[in-house]
Amino acid sequence: MLRLPKFELCTPHTVAEAVKLLAECPGAMLVAGGTDLVPNMKHELFTPPRLVSLANVRELRGICTRDDGSLVIGAMTSLADVAASDLVRAHAPALAQACSLIAGPQLRTMGTLGGNVLLDTRCQWYNQTYFWRQALGFCMKKDGEVCHVVKGGKNCVAAASNDSAPTLMTLGAMLDLVGPSGPRSVPIDEFWVADGIYNKQLAKDELLVSIRVPKPPAGHRGAYGKLRDRGSIDFPLLGVAVRLDLDASGAVEHVDIVVTALAAQPKRITKVLELLRGTRPGTPQFDESVAQAAALAHKQCKPLANIPGDADYRREMVPVYVKRTLHAAARGEGPVHHV
Repeated sequence: MLRLPKFELCTPHTVAEAVKLLAECPGAMLVAGGTDLVPNMKHELFTPPRLVSLANVRELRGICTRDDGSLVIGAMTSLADVAASDLVRAHAPALAQACSLIAGPQLRTMGTLGGNVLLDTRCQWYNQTYFWRQALGFCMKKDGEVCHVVKGGKNCVAAASNDSAPTLMTLGAMLDLVGPSGPRSVPIDEFWVADGIYNKQLAKDELLVSIRVPKPPAGHRGAYGKLRDRGSIDFPLLGVAVRLDLDASGAVEHVDIVVTALAAQPKRITKVLELLRGTRPGTPQFDESVAQAAALAHKQCKPLANIPGDADYRREMVPVYVKRTLHAAARGEGPVHHV
């Protein structure tokens, strides 16, 4: 039986109280839904002396729109509520789809959007029990100095595995943070760093308050594709977020593709706009441009053996999922999650 280490549990009712409790105890950690943190604590990946639970901070929950048309989602809003929200489905369809594919129904009910955005990077050499890791000799992400993925590697390459992150990047989302120095907002594109040990521009005494998504244009469409071994529960072997904005004539005006689960931070596929701009979904020209974009993604993506699943297979599935997800977005269809 895997047991939790000893810790102090604090249950604040306001953001200010949570920040204070977090800042005054070195090594303290926040817990939202606990669906990832608690198992990691049982594996002794984290042994915080204090947990600051956000369960009773009501101001962190809810979904609404502002006068400028932007969508605001509280960090403690459950993944199930985000996936089921008519506001999110209309405003950010790819985000709703991505949240509907995270874990399974029970975990989506407990897990939160903020928790998924801030999900720790994952690696098959790291996300193991203490006994397993000790027998291996540990790794640079926890207790060791070597990388078991890249022989002689100097940097940790544990993979970003949060399904919500690439969709929020395509949507130009802003993250609202609060710490002892006060509030600040960060574009999600600037939030990530290429370090598998800690891939966020987030201080240890800061917390995520809300996620803001700008109002999309009238012709906005989006979709999310997820490759995984099983049809539920599993983390992504590959995640593909697509944004398509069509102009009044139905031609592509803007396109964005971001992939995840390949490296320590989500990766944007570059130069796809020049391939697809001006094409109309449902035409041979659009189909040909989609095929070219898929080939471009295959060239730019080079998965590592950092998570379960053959790296070569995952790479070959990149163009498959880019193509499927682009077509799903163009048709206004639901998520792509063939297994």
